[in-house]
Amino acid sequence: MEKQNMQQILKRIFPHVVAVGLFLIISYAYFSPQLEGKKLQSGDVANFKGAAKEIMDYRAETGEEALWTNRMFGGMPAYLISVKVRTNVFLYINKLLQIGDRPASYLFVCLLGFYLALLIFGVNPWLSMAGAIAYAFSSYFFIILAAGHMTKAVALTYMPAVIAGVYSTYRKKMWLGAAVTALFLGLQIKASHPQITYYTGMAVLIFVIFEFVSSIRKKQITNYLKKSALLLGVAVLALGSDIPHLWMTYEYGEYSIRGESELSDKTGNQTAGLDKDYITAWSYGVDETLTVLIPNFMGGSSHGSLDKDSETYKWLTGMTSPAQARQYIKALPLYYGDQPFTSGPVYFGAVVMLLFVFSLFVLRGPVKWWLIVATLLSLFLAWGRNFMWFTDLFIEYFPGYNKFRTVSMTLVIAQVTVPLMGLLAIKKIMDEKISKEKIIEWLKYSLYIVGGIALIFSIFPGLLTDFSNPADQQSLQNQAFINAIEADRKNLLRGDAFRSLVFVILTAILLWAFVTEKLKRTFFFAALGLLFIVDMWPVNKRYINNDNFVKAREIKQPYKPNTADQQILQENSMHYRVFNTTARLDQDARTSYFHNSLGGYHGAKMQRYQEMIDRHIGQGNMDVINMLNAKYFITSQNNQKIAQRNPGALGNAWFVNKVKLVENADAEIAALNDFDPTKTAIVDQRFSNHVADSYAIDSAASIKLTSYSPKKLEYKTKSKTKQLAVFSEVYYPAGWEASIDGKPAKHIRVNYILRALEIPAGEHSVTFEFRPQSYYAGRNISLASSIILILFVIGVFGVEIRSYFRKEKE
Repeated sequence: MEKQNMQQILKRIFPHVVAVGLFLIISYAYFSPQLEGKKLQSGDVANFKGAAKEIMDYRAETGEEALWTNRMFGGMPAYLISVKVRTNVFLYINKLLQIGDRPASYLFVCLLGFYLALLIFGVNPWLSMAGAIAYAFSSYFFIILAAGHMTKAVALTYMPAVIAGVYSTYRKKMWLGAAVTALFLGLQIKASHPQITYYTGMAVLIFVIFEFVSSIRKKQITNYLKKSALLLGVAVLALGSDIPHLWMTYEYGEYSIRGESELSDKTGNQTAGLDKDYITAWSYGVDETLTVLIPNFMGGSSHGSLDKDSETYKWLTGMTSPAQARQYIKALPLYYGDQPFTSGPVYFGAVVMLLFVFSLFVLRGPVKWWLIVATLLSLFLAWGRNFMWFTDLFIEYFPGYNKFRTVSMTLVIAQVTVPLMGLLAIKKIMDEKISKEKIIEWLKYSLYIVGGIALIFSIFPGLLTDFSNPADQQSLQNQAFINAIEADRKNLLRGDAFRSLVFVILTAILLWAFVTEKLKRTFFFAALGLLFIVDMWPVNKRYINNDNFVKAREIKQPYKPNTADQQILQENSMHYRVFNTTARLDQDARTSYFHNSLGGYHGAKMQRYQEMIDRHIGQGNMDVINMLNAKYFITSQNNQKIAQRNPGALGNAWFVNKVKLVENADAEIAALNDFDPTKTAIVDQRFSNHVADSYAIDSAASIKLTSYSPKKLEYKTKSKTKQLAVFSEVYYPAGWEASIDGKPAKHIRVNYILRALEIPAGEHSVTFEFRPQSYYAGRNISLASSIILILFVIGVFGVEIRSYFRKEKE
């Protein structure tokens, strides 16, 4: 009997073992260069390494977290760059799940996550394997991997399981569902991409509302409230597990460009968060939504490639050599949609889209309508400025929505709901007695709708567009070149429409064969999974393929020092800054890799610093540049980068003898247009109690930086009278603490962005140390929350496993 029970258990476990093995094979087959020791090369990973260089070096040298870095924008918190909270147990669980190296490890977890979600929704394990491919191989996941948006990718891998856990809590096993939610929500929050977690919450919220209405109708409100309270407790603990990151990020939000500016004459459509134009810059076109079925509906990528049969190649060979023509066609502006640029379209798959439309006929009940509402919300919000009245509602009234940019990212909700509906439809026709005639009728309708759209655009590709892009005139200039590009855009749309039509027909035939019992269930599952792969794999290879991989050493050091870098790195000074005039101040991670830079690359720089860039640094105000201790300029001479020493740089700190009080931020930033930073400090009247009107001049007074680390600076001062010291460091009150001879001292903001401190006469030691309570207090909360949550998960899983074996034994 025991042997029989064990065989039964092994039989049930077998599909899951196969799933893990299959997902590993698929992941490493797609990213096969990893097996040769190569690494994925992406622009944003290189940018990250530039931004995080000081932070990672400090971690390697000391084993501690820097929390602050001077490598970008004169100095900023490291929270949104690279801070490890080692007290969060989910950090180690995430590492455990990531088998191997990224990005193959991410694809593996993505497959596993949707597989688990489908199992929770009651889908057959073998069908769930095929369904996992449908989700994980959605083009957006591969496009963000190619771009280097790794935290976003990780957050997406856990999104389906979080949603499924909530579903299970209300609809199936309450405690098991809560445990699944706890585990994967903790992992998703640990991924540190709040925007994806926010969208996950939106999908969950819609379901919770549907459940609330359902509970009222069924008169089960008490049961609903009990389940909701359990999930709320789980969510609070999950948030607590990563509270240092969340707390620090929230705290920083007030001071970043995601907070509201203090300037009254600010430009743009400013909200309490980001500027509306900034929020909606990446808005998906309404017609562009058809990329979910036809990938090249809008040309594909802004730097896409063509083959030698293209019209552009033929035209180029008439203008240049074939070798040069082959180089040109590797990166052409093929995209002509509403977004400023894109790495590729959101393509769900022709197979998936047929199943989705099929599900609209098959599914019934509140789960169907929840998924439809979530899908429509995803589309409407992705349209952004193309559906502005709806977008405005969320920007103005939905808490936190105005803190996020790239509204097209909301399509990640549909990325989950669309394949989920398709797989649930197949589950229903497998599990319930529905007449073959009815199913075939629904299948015909679905084929007519989805296949008809693909057929129309394969015959009339120019039905909704003329394939032009306003930017073509500036970037391409030659009209013959533009005509060739437009002809290729047309051919790309026609080709992909026909391609999708073929997959739609094949899927319809496969479903028909299964419904009419001409194909056994096992073969149907295998064939469906194969269709998903054959449909999605080649499309994804357009955006991330073997060419994206390089030798590991090229990733380890993404930038090589040029002549200017080598000149500056010979400098013996402890701490200074560099102004690279050859790069955009807000798009320059390279300089940060080698030096403390006035520029940088980050989507959440400090609001005041951005305003300084806009009004002073970017305009060449030397007084401001000097007070930021820009000791070197990088310029270009004879196509070579060279370093020029700035004799006007004011150093790490200096004494001023005059104070100019101003009424508000407007007056403070305006005063920087005409002042001498060596003599005068511009002070907001809010700090008037901490400064005198003037200070006695002491020509022998001195202040010197004696010790530097990212989060601690030490100075020695000497003066005969009380002095006001100005420091060439960015003012950030949420963590920087000043002390004089070990005793706390109050420092203030001057010159709109810098720190200042009144220092008594005599010889003193002055220290600035970055000790944000959000981090140090948050670590204890993180440890307690994550341990409680993991013990809860282990306890629930343990009870479930014990119950399972007991039932098998009985």
